[in-house]
Amino acid sequence: MKRKLPIGLSDFREVIEDGYYYIDKSLFIRELIDIGSKSILLPRPRRFGKTLNLSMLRYFYERTTEDTSKLFQHLSIWREGEAYTAKQGRHPVIFLTFKDVKWETWQACANEMNRVIGEEYRRHRAILQTDMLDSDERERYLAIIEQRADMSSYSNSLKQLSLWLNRFYGEKTVILIDEYDTPIQQGFLHGYYDEVITFMRNLLSGALKDNVSLEKGVLTGILRVAKESIFSGLNNLEVCTLIQKPFSTRFGLMEGEVEQLLADCDVETEADEVKSWYNGYRFGGTTIYNPWSIINFCSKWREGLQPYWINTSSNDLVRQLITESNGELKEELEQMLGGVPIRKPIDDNMVFRDIHLRSHSVWSFLLFSGYLKVERQDLIEGIHYGELMIPNKEVEVLYKQIISGWFETGLTERSHQQMLNALVGGDMMTFESIFRDFVTHAFSLFDTGGGEPEKVYHAFVLGLLVSLRDSYEVKSNRESGYGRYVVMLIPRSPRRQDRVQNGVIIEFKKARGGETLEQAVAAALKQIEDKDYASELRERGVQHVIKLGIAFEGKRLFMKAE
Repeated sequence: MKRKLPIGLSDFREVIEDGYYYIDKSLFIRELIDIGSKSILLPRPRRFGKTLNLSMLRYFYERTTEDTSKLFQHLSIWREGEAYTAKQGRHPVIFLTFKDVKWETWQACANEMNRVIGEEYRRHRAILQTDMLDSDERERYLAIIEQRADMSSYSNSLKQLSLWLNRFYGEKTVILIDEYDTPIQQGFLHGYYDEVITFMRNLLSGALKDNVSLEKGVLTGILRVAKESIFSGLNNLEVCTLIQKPFSTRFGLMEGEVEQLLADCDVETEADEVKSWYNGYRFGGTTIYNPWSIINFCSKWREGLQPYWINTSSNDLVRQLITESNGELKEELEQMLGGVPIRKPIDDNMVFRDIHLRSHSVWSFLLFSGYLKVERQDLIEGIHYGELMIPNKEVEVLYKQIISGWFETGLTERSHQQMLNALVGGDMMTFESIFRDFVTHAFSLFDTGGGEPEKVYHAFVLGLLVSLRDSYEVKSNRESGYGRYVVMLIPRSPRRQDRVQNGVIIEFKKARGGETLEQAVAAALKQIEDKDYASELRERGVQHVIKLGIAFEGKRLFMKAE
């Protein structure tokens, strides 16, 4: 490997001039020019090259005292002809990134955004060296730099700076804003959502709507926040999400690019193993690899396949949305962990504060944030539907961590393993003792008072069983015999040399209409027998089957095994 890998580098000039390994994404510029729209929003997951691409746009467009065309002369864009190269180094550029605006209060958030804007004003302070500004304009300019302007001035700051730059250079201004939605996510998490939405709406509308000084505006982020929340009136905004074809190959790495990188780095790991860990994303129908994980893996591949991308963030919002979700969502997550897709409407026009109200909005958030992939999609009466799946092993690690985290309170790793060993070994007395204690301590995370508490217990138990996946298939709500069982454990090796592995069938019942817990358990066991749920286990060569009925009323429960 002759060139260094650009781990953590997002400045295009540094990558090119210092000879770092660079996969040519410069045709992004051609596609951006060809699309024609004045303003474009390009939502993509974090660490998929958004900042580096925006940095490339800055060096391509920006008019400076030096010739920056040398950065592009060996890239694909330079072979596209004068229609594109003529725009290089021609326009003033406003470049902002809000990726580090992560504060717990609105005041701290506002101060940081104002500082970022002030630094960009400072970068263009050559305007102050001329007599182009009158005394009032000069005062407003200095107030932004020195962070003593009022919020209305900051809200209008990008439009105003673009106008002054247009006047100064005689060319319209390019506005590039990276990670525009980071402050919005923080507002959602920390309780100042309305304040940050109001500020961002005014800032972006002023900069991008009816701005006669605008040449091109490009926003990147993870999500498209709903028009009614932030982009109201911005009818000139072109939105290209990851489910659409435009720009589908400009973020992340395509398969051929990864194969070349692995070869250049002399990586000896099998390509299929790399694929299972870091592939799986689908942008506009194109297979895409996670660039952050691929580059990190190539730099230390001898250490083995590890989760790199999921460790670049706290994943707090993901954990919160899943943990606070209903039992049905948890059940569907388990289904995907088993490799079975779920079909959902895809909502790319989200309102953050309403995300808890509709479970499909949670799935859409996970999709656009990079925690799911859409395998197949179609359009029905104007609504996109997709088959959603976990993209790869790296992301699967995170989901398993989240599920394990639900059960940390009240259950040590040792007692958890003891409980699972008791279940599959048929020691129901030990299993019931630990399980009963566990339910008492852990069910504050779950809602057992809703209309379908069976699903809550179902999701709860499925979470407990995740760690058995190496030796058991954990299946739920599948057809067997004459019905659909709730939970089934199928041994991967029914006849091991050291012992015979038991299969397990679990059925849940809520005590209803004056029914006792004992009666509900009897009904559960009768259902297992009458519906012949054990047929699937017999077909798989499992001769020893534990049939477990669990009846409950709130946190009170009773169980019996046969």
